[in-house]
Parts: sequence; structure tokens; C-alpha cells
Amino acid sequence: MEQRRKKTMAVFDAVRFTTRTLIKGTCRPTVTGLENVPTDGPFIVAPNHLSFFDSVIVQALMPRPVAFFAKAEYFTGTGVKGKAMKAFFESVGSIPVERGEQAASVQALKTLLDILENGNGVGIYPEGTRSRDGLLYRGRTGVGWLALTTGAPVVPVGLIGTDKLQPAGKNTLKPQHFTMVVGEPLYFEKTGPDHSLPARRQATDRIMDAIATLSGQERASGYNQVRTSE
Repeated sequence: MEQRRKKTMAVFDAVRFTTRTLIKGTCRPTVTGLENVPTDGPFIVAPNHLSFFDSVIVQALMPRPVAFFAKAEYFTGTGVKGKAMKAFFESVGSIPVERGEQAASVQALKTLLDILENGNGVGIYPEGTRSRDGLLYRGRTGVGWLALTTGAPVVPVGLIGTDKLQPAGKNTLKPQHFTMVVGEPLYFEKTGPDHSLPARRQATDRIMDAIATLSGQERASGYNQVRTSE
């Protein structure tokens, strides 16, 4: 069992290193604030969301592994492409989740909770889905729930220019410079799962304020809506 775990981690690290090298070599990103990522213990990464590639970017460039949600379809494809996508997303620590199904979303949060309780890092987009117009939308309270339930620090991240990596209507990557700004961690009192909805809302709003400062985006008053094609 231990040997299998070490082998899995070796593959994980190799994929992250290769992806990081490709991103740095082709996009020449500006990355600041990596020193704000805790060197040990659980942590929650909360970025804005502009591109399909945002999770890959964060997972590759962060100094510690970060587990993100990914659409379940990425793990169930067939043929060479399907198998390659499944292998990649598994290797970078992505977690399959059925989009738009409340029960699946709740289960996914519990999966993130398990990862945090084991002392590892998770990533969650408070906006829920990527912004198509560049606005920063109101945060959904799953990130607040995780923060209050676990007491894990939340590391806000501002991604700038990642939307240019995949122009509208295109399925291919177009290497472009982008910026990733990692903010100072936010700390919340650990209350366990029995906290109030207003407390969860307040924590989420504080996290969104930090993301807005880092990304420089104009704020939207409402929630972003998941498109059926996403």
C-alpha cells in the first residue's frame, strides 16, 4: 500500500512539474505571492474563474498540490482522448463532480472536507463557474462553509488574463501572458458544521473582497449562472 502511494505521488509530481514547465515556457506568466501558501497543514485556495485552464494553472504553479473539482465527463470519455483526459485530471488531483446536481455538489464538498482533514490543500471557485464577461460574480457560500467547518486558512488568488488562453468559440490553447497573484491567507474561527447561514455568507463575502482586490475586476451584483454547455 505504501509503495503504491509513493508511486502515485511520483506520477502526480511529474505531471505537475511537466505542466508547470510548459506553462512557464509558453506563456511566461507573472506569478507573485507564492510565499503566502502555508508550508504545511490544510489550506483552501479560492481563485476567480475566467478560463477552462484556471484549475490546471493553479494546480501546476502552486508550491503544494491543490485538489479541484472537475466535470465528471472528463473522467468518463472513451478512446485515446478520453483516456488521456482521465489520466491527466486524476494525476493533478482533480475530483469528479456532476455539475448542476445539488446532491452531487454536497458530496463533493464532503470530499474536499476529507482532503482538508488529512492536512492537504483544496481549491474551490466561489463564483461556481467561469465568468464569460470578465465581471467578478457574487460568491456562493460553499467556500465559507469549508472555512468555518475546518478552520483551514483561505488563500485568495487573483487570475488576470487567463481568459485570453482560450478565445471564445475555440477549443484549443493559445499561449498568452497572464498573471497570478496569491494573496495573504484569511483565517476564520473554526465553528464546525453547525454555523449559521449569515456567518457563512459573511465569510464568503470577505473572501470575495480579497479576490476582487487581487484581480482588479469589476464586481457583479448577482450570481453567475452555469450554462448547459459548460
